[in-house]
Amino acid sequence: MRETLAEWRPAIDEAIEDLVPREIDDEYLESFFGEATYKYDTAGLQRALADPFWELLDRGGKRWRAVLFLVFVEEFGEDPEEYLPYACIPEILHNGTIIVDDVEDGATKRRGQPALHHIYGQDIALNAGNALYFLPLKVLTENPAGLPADRRLAAHEMLTCELNRTHLGQGMDIRWHNEGDAEISTDEYLEMCACKTGCLARIVARLAAIITDQSAAVEDALANYAELTAVAFQIGDDILDVENSLGRAGEFGKEFGNDVREGKKTLLVIHALEESPSADAARLTEILEADENTDEEVLEALSILEDAGSIEYARERALDLAARARTELDAVDLGDETTRKLEEFTTFVIERDE
Repeated sequence: MRETLAEWRPAIDEAIEDLVPREIDDEYLESFFGEATYKYDTAGLQRALADPFWELLDRGGKRWRAVLFLVFVEEFGEDPEEYLPYACIPEILHNGTIIVDDVEDGATKRRGQPALHHIYGQDIALNAGNALYFLPLKVLTENPAGLPADRRLAAHEMLTCELNRTHLGQGMDIRWHNEGDAEISTDEYLEMCACKTGCLARIVARLAAIITDQSAAVEDALANYAELTAVAFQIGDDILDVENSLGRAGEFGKEFGNDVREGKKTLLVIHALEESPSADAARLTEILEADENTDEEVLEALSILEDAGSIEYARERALDLAARARTELDAVDLGDETTRKLEEFTTFVIERDE
């Protein structure tokens, strides 16, 4: 799957650039958004939309959502080259969510550099992030693959459903790190992940199934696979944040102890609060609820997580989710090579080091 990711990334970026050019001009604005009633401020839109968007994309990212979409499409007998614009939909949506997420979390870094709102301001970051929720819908409107009306309608309805659920997940996450005394169960945390991260992955799978006219059973199985894999990915992300801060992982691209500084109630934290001695649990809560933390306090919190066995607990939960994701593939008649790639991907999302 790593080779597939590397192989498709240049074509995906080129397709994204067709939707959001690096350099905005009047011709693009009129062709994409319609003729101006009076006059577009092309230079302003360059600064407010294209510049922050490409600033973020050029920093990296694996484009795995777009690649996973193309793997599905190819398996279902279609030429993935013809569906590249559709592959951009989940990728652009994902980048929109992380721009907004960084503002809401007060994050300082993203992909190793300052979060966009620290460069362009919160107003531009929020507007650009929100715009990226809507820009991909133009793909369905322009219909580059000539889809029949019923599939286009199904895709629109699916996107409406899943995008609304992403905001349920983000809402839960915001409330938990704004209200330090919120008590969260493991199931509530997993539901937050299923909404916030899982729904974007479900979009990948469901969109591929819808546009290639697969059965409802196939669509459901692939959506379940994608959601379980995405939740495992999120837990892997939480583990990476801790291990990077403890000096055990590669370059992660976030601030040292990012999740602790933001007071996030991750699966590791939930486990540590349940399993640690009362004094350690109280101290962990105190650090997480503080407005600011020193590096020493962050390390203290990480030590509590480590002593409680929370890193290994989270890894085991992620591996279990990955195993469940693989079983979902049994319900779909996939080729051996596609099955291998998809099974490998469930391991990659946990074992990656960046």
